[in-house]
Amino acid sequence: MIITKEYFKKLYLDKFQSMHGKEITEATPMDQYLTLGAVIRDFISRKWIASNNTYATMEDKETYYFSLEFLLGKLMNANLLKLNLGEICTEALEELGIHLDQIEELEPDAGLGNGGLGRLAACFLDSLAFLQLPGHGCGIRYKYGFFEQKIVDGYQVELPDNWLKYGNVWEIRKADKAVEVRFGGNVRLDQADGRTLFIHENFDPVLAVPYDTPIVGFRNNTINTLRLWSAETTMKDFDFSTFNRGDYLNAVKYKYEVESISQVLYPDDNHLEGRVLRLKQQYFFVSAGIQSIVRRYKKHHADLKYFHERVAIHINDTHPVLAIPELMRILIDEEEMGWDEAWEITTRTISYTNHTILPEALEKWPIDIFQTLLPRIYMIVHEINERFCSSLWQKYPGDWNKIRSMAVLSDGYVHMAHLAAVGSKSINGVAKIHTEILKNQVMSNFYDYYPHKFNNKTNGITPRRWLLKSNPKLAHLITDTIGSDWLQDSKKLQQLEHYAHDPVFQEETHRIKQHNKAALAALIQDKYQVAVDPNSIFDVQIKRIHGYKRQVLNVLHIMNLYNRLREDPNLDIHPRTFIFGGKAAPSYYMAKQTIKLINTLASVVNQDSRIKDKLKVIFMENYNVSLGEQIFPAADVSEQISTASKEASGTGNMKFMMNGAITIGTLDGANIEIKEEVGKDNIVIFGLTADQVLKYYQEGGYNAWNLYHGDSRIKTVLDQLVNNFLPVGPDEFRSIYEGFLYHNDEYFVLKDFSSYVDAHNQINQLYNNRYKWLQMSICNIAHSGKFSSDKTISEYARDIWNIHTIPIPDQPMF
Repeated sequence: MIITKEYFKKLYLDKFQSMHGKEITEATPMDQYLTLGAVIRDFISRKWIASNNTYATMEDKETYYFSLEFLLGKLMNANLLKLNLGEICTEALEELGIHLDQIEELEPDAGLGNGGLGRLAACFLDSLAFLQLPGHGCGIRYKYGFFEQKIVDGYQVELPDNWLKYGNVWEIRKADKAVEVRFGGNVRLDQADGRTLFIHENFDPVLAVPYDTPIVGFRNNTINTLRLWSAETTMKDFDFSTFNRGDYLNAVKYKYEVESISQVLYPDDNHLEGRVLRLKQQYFFVSAGIQSIVRRYKKHHADLKYFHERVAIHINDTHPVLAIPELMRILIDEEEMGWDEAWEITTRTISYTNHTILPEALEKWPIDIFQTLLPRIYMIVHEINERFCSSLWQKYPGDWNKIRSMAVLSDGYVHMAHLAAVGSKSINGVAKIHTEILKNQVMSNFYDYYPHKFNNKTNGITPRRWLLKSNPKLAHLITDTIGSDWLQDSKKLQQLEHYAHDPVFQEETHRIKQHNKAALAALIQDKYQVAVDPNSIFDVQIKRIHGYKRQVLNVLHIMNLYNRLREDPNLDIHPRTFIFGGKAAPSYYMAKQTIKLINTLASVVNQDSRIKDKLKVIFMENYNVSLGEQIFPAADVSEQISTASKEASGTGNMKFMMNGAITIGTLDGANIEIKEEVGKDNIVIFGLTADQVLKYYQEGGYNAWNLYHGDSRIKTVLDQLVNNFLPVGPDEFRSIYEGFLYHNDEYFVLKDFSSYVDAHNQINQLYNNRYKWLQMSICNIAHSGKFSSDKTISEYARDIWNIHTIPIPDQPMF
């Protein structure tokens, strides 16, 4: 049926009264928001049920994407766009005296992720639904997410991210689908009918309760599911007699211990309790998810020997690697399969994406912690290791060093990336260069042994979130210019290249960019009381704060630019506004000091009238998806300056590109493929190559002191960190100073400094040639379709998961 404005109003009013039991005139803004969410969810529900029923009866394969993070962003506006109800909803609510844009602001960003890993997972879910592919997410329903970042006196302060304060209008609790996850205890062996039985005893049970969120396909009938698990206890876990005796703390202790599992994303692991909690989290959602999948499979299929033909399980980084031994546990202990049959099914079901070459991110767990917490899983991992090492011995007889370097269990640790490589059918990197580094460096031994497993799937982003939703004026201009087909096939954005030299189209894109910059400038003025010029170059670096991402290189360049302006306020440079955003892990001291440095420098630069407002520095606190949607469309320059070889792919670079920003970056991650796509004249590249960086790491020969003494600019800015130039004590930034000089500049910031300065000089020249700059900007937009997550997911579906499009029959809205 056609949804009219009047019908929408009636639905809204009826829903409001049934939910709140009062007249609409008495509604609070939160009442209005919750009611609209419930109405939209009703629109979704029939399609959601139809999708689930269709998948169950079509006898086709489904994918389950396991990730510790899903950074969804706000869903109200996104779902209205996907359902094509935005205009009707806006008009209907206006007649009720309700402004949609105001109540949309009440929706919190779901606290389900931190950075690129979680946002990638969200884009992938969006693309699965858009492409009508049967694919679902599995993760943890964090009560408090990562943390809410506040900047106090320039320092990052972490506060609880209470995103569930008013509940979550999009989720449905499925208590009847709860499963039990077991920790600790011991495993007793028994014999029955010639089989060895593994009986897990004296364990601590945790109830995993699923909360399902619909993932809406863009203007189709597909509704997939993101299932998030919450850790809860049963009534039997509450010691009522102890409580009645007045021992209140011990009575509820276990309840709090259990609920802590789904309390916070990435608990601090600098102490034993934090490490144990992280491992608990990983096994908790993996076990719950796989139990749920097996149970769903068995409702429609009698024999699990065909499980891999109906189910694909993908593990997003090493966090969900315990899916491998957990599936083995279920097949062996509960389904009574032999090892070989269970292993065949497991290794044909599970696939693995590697997201990093950083040693600290290639997880490993002390065996004593692992074995105590997960005794049966450890037994399975031990058996996997024994069998794998035996096969290695057959191939490399006597080469103990190679076998030790590849073993799942070695040197007192369980190596999760090794377990992933052994137990998966596919191992993919997330950019061409990243995959090559995996094959030739980080996992070269595994590539030699399993060459058929390795493949590349360059990351992508969804144009529906990062162009249509976040930059509607540009999206409308594109549609008016080349038609709306790009909404279904982002490769059609290439047609914009025909307009790159068109003065009228250039001026329209410039007008939209200035509109977006003015909106961001207004936000900065309102929140930080700093006036920034929308006509300045908006130079943006928003991402997780980390040494290899080199925010500090950006800072040193700004300090150098500031020094030049202090010497010559009439210096011929276009005014610059440098915008930073991102969170530092609470225990990552150097990253937190980088945030303090940015804010300290901002306090100096922004108040110095001598430089005639040619330079401003802004750190935007609590960076999240919603803030990104305001920043990306306003950016002129995209800072992608990681140490070459360190950034697996990046997706921020793609979001900036899609919104017309020019990349200044190293030949790292997906920057290389962006350069290949847009051409060397439409990107600004600087710095060491990955091969040069890796050679320094392997052979040495780098001396930071030589650069300090050989480049007066470097010496000046480094000395300014510790000589009272900045309004802090001389030791505030000494750790950064010493990191460069006494610890030999691990990420080659000083080595790339001169090249980076030259690249910024090139940016200045290009921006002053307005015709050239707009041509470059349009060219970037035109070629951004190559980096759509739709393309990436199509490749996963075809090459790894072997899933196919399943159209869902049309359903009446009501």
